[in-house]
This record gives sequence, C-alpha cells and structure tokens, in this order.
Amino acid sequence: MNRRSRTWRCALPPLLRYPSADELADKAAALVARHPGDVRLRRVGTSRAGAPLWLLSVGHGSRQALVVAGPHANEPVGGATVLRLAERALADPALTEGADATWNLLLCLDPDGLRRNEAWLSGPYTLGHYFRHFFRPGFLEQPEWLPDGADGAALPETRALLGLQDELKPFFQVSLHGVDVGGGFVELTHDLPGLPDRVAGIARRLGVPRELGPYDTLYWPVLGPAVHLIPPPQRGDLAAAITEAAVESTWYHPHRYGTVTAIVEAPMWAVPAVEDGSPPADRDAALRTISRTLRADAGTLELLLARIRPLLAAVPDAARLLAPVGDYLLVCPGLADAWDPDRDIQGRPLPPLTTAHLAALRIAGRRLALRTAGLLHQLVTCAGPVAAGALSELDRLIDLWCADYRDGCGARWVPVPRQVEYQSRVVLAAFDLVAHRAEGARSGERGWCPGTAVPMHRE
Repeated sequence: MNRRSRTWRCALPPLLRYPSADELADKAAALVARHPGDVRLRRVGTSRAGAPLWLLSVGHGSRQALVVAGPHANEPVGGATVLRLAERALADPALTEGADATWNLLLCLDPDGLRRNEAWLSGPYTLGHYFRHFFRPGFLEQPEWLPDGADGAALPETRALLGLQDELKPFFQVSLHGVDVGGGFVELTHDLPGLPDRVAGIARRLGVPRELGPYDTLYWPVLGPAVHLIPPPQRGDLAAAITEAAVESTWYHPHRYGTVTAIVEAPMWAVPAVEDGSPPADRDAALRTISRTLRADAGTLELLLARIRPLLAAVPDAARLLAPVGDYLLVCPGLADAWDPDRDIQGRPLPPLTTAHLAALRIAGRRLALRTAGLLHQLVTCAGPVAAGALSELDRLIDLWCADYRDGCGARWVPVPRQVEYQSRVVLAAFDLVAHRAEGARSGERGWCPGTAVPMHRE
C-alpha cells in the first residue's frame, strides 16, 4: 500500500471536549466545503425524534469501510473519533487510493440519546457531574441490538444502519464505544493476528491501560491481551443480553458479506488495575465482597425507587428514565449470584480470574449502582420539593460511590484528545490488518474474509 502523505493538512482544530450532535454535523459540513471532490455528506435516516442520521464518506475506492459512532448515548468519544479518521483519510492516500477503500463514517447512531447527555458533554469532567447527568436508554431502545432479528427491527435508527450495511456490504466495520471507568479493549467477529501487539503499543505510548478482562467478555474466547472474540449471537432473556452482549445485533448482520467487525472501546476514566494480569491474593474473598456490595447497593436503590415512584406521576417523560433503571435493577441479583463463589450456578463456573478480572468486576458492579442512582437523581430533581429527602440521599450515595472509583480504584480522567487518538489509532491498526488480508477482493465478495467465519445464529 502506498504510504505517501498529502502535502496539505485538514483545517479542523483538535477537539478538546466532546462534540454535540449539532457540532458533529457542522464540522462534517465544513470538511465537505473544503474538500468537495473527496468528501460527501448525506442523510441516511432519521431518529425517533426527527434528527438526521448523517454519513460522511471520504475517498472513492470500491471497497467500503463503515465506522459507526454514538451507538450508546453516553459514549460520545466516537463522534470526535470519526472526525479524526476523516482527517487521517484525507491526509494519507494509503488509506483511500492505496487501499482502494472508501471510508463511510456514521456521525452518530443515537443523536436523540446524545442530546440527553449534553448537560455533561462540555464538562466539568468529574465523576459526579457525569453520573448525575448520565442517560442511556433502556435496552430495548438501543439501536445496535436486534431482539427480534433484522426483519423485526423496530427503531428507525436500527433500520437505517441495517440498510446502510446492506447497501455498502463493507469489508470492514467498526462500532465505536466508550468505557466510562476502566480501560481500553477490542472485540472482534474474526481473529486478526497481530492486533493485540498493535493495541499494546498504542496503549503504552498514550498511557491508556488495557482492560484485560471486561465483565461482559468473561466467558468469551481471548485472542490476545485486551482483544476478545465475540461468540455467535443467540437468543436469550433480557438479563443475559444486557450482561453478555452475545446477542443478535448489527455487529453480525453484515457477516453474510464477509465483513470483519471490530468494537473499539476507549476509557473516559482509566483504572490501572484492569491491566494487572497477576494472580489475585484471595480470589474468593474479593468475589464475596464484590457480590455482596452489589446486592446491598441494588437493595438500597430498590427501596429508594419504591419510595419515589408515587412522586413521579407529574414528571415529563419519566418512562424514558425508568426503563433503564428497571433494566439495571433486573440484572443486579443475577450478576451478584454469578460472581459469588458460594453460589453454585449450574453450568456456568467462573473461568480462571486475574487481578484485572476482579478489578473489572468491582468496577462493573459499582457502574450499575451509579448509573441507576444518576437516573433516579434526574427523576427526583424533576419531581421538585416533594422529593427533597430522596434527592439528598441520592446525592450522598453518588458522592460515596464516586469517591470509591476515585480513591479506591484510582480512576483518573483521560483527556478527550487522548481518548480520540487512542481509539482512532486502534481503528487504523485493525483497518490495516483487514485491508492487507483482503487485498484484491471487493466488498461483498465471497471467500475473501480472514480466518474461520463465525456462523450467524439461526433460530
């Protein structure tokens, strides 16, 4: 592949904070105005609230790469990353002409959800501010998941993405995600030998810890440190879908075209312990503490929810906030049991665990509690003075649990430019590996894809 670089540079200034949905569209339009021969912007769908879904395309190659930003409402790093990738593709012809590739960058899959997070997008970037303004829709409203299969997709955002996949038949697809607390990791539908070493080098240079054992990959095959193979999708209950993510999804929909899909996670607050692969000093004692803490926190939140529910009748759109609250509280007991060494979960023994796994489980349990508390905080704030007692209790819990992240886990903020640079470099590393192995093939052709294909689930 030709590694020459263009002599001109893109004029977009570096993003020091997360862009809003409107800012993403404006910056993409500015790129088109500057480079009309190389960049196109088109509307590929409409959200439930009527917001446009914008696709920014760079290059004119016959092979299509698709990058999806903003699939989760509270993970805004992907929007900044797609703008960075557009700059890189414009500046380096090896990424377009040299690879016979077109980069198709979906600016935000859930613009409605992103708007609900705008209260914290510009900072201050503190854990308390983030969780008090956190929003993520209920699981049934998340556009990458296909609970009823592709034919039964109900959300307009999901249908737009499925249509785009069927139109482009991409040889490479990326879904950009953000870890609120933890480290960076990658999930793949196909093995990409060499990617773990590249991720390790990128993480080391940028000072981003790799999360070696994310809780939702606990039972997944490991392809290398912080790189996991997504198992074939399967139908299951809501709790299993939320906690294990091995469900029928838009990650797998283009599999029929030989598409390699990568999910690239970048951390907002980094915790060094998620990279510690050493044996734990006392595995069972740590697991007991984690599971008991999760049960206690969930119990506290259940009681608070019962107390405030009668006060929410007059709160506008309360159902949108209560849906994810119900999802989180639904999965807490099952997770606590699954992680408890004193509970016999038939057919699901825990795999060997490192210190990194235990750190990730501790973070995950606390995440469920904090997200729930943050959503309840927004509800009781809207309820007004009648909920003042519950508001003070939620403030106390959020401050206490955020302090545990900060002081107990050592969580430290990763500046937005570093998050973006980490995520974009990992995407480019995966693209390079896929493009080299697929050289000479075109999107949608049979037989080009690397490695053994993971079969699509058939009901």
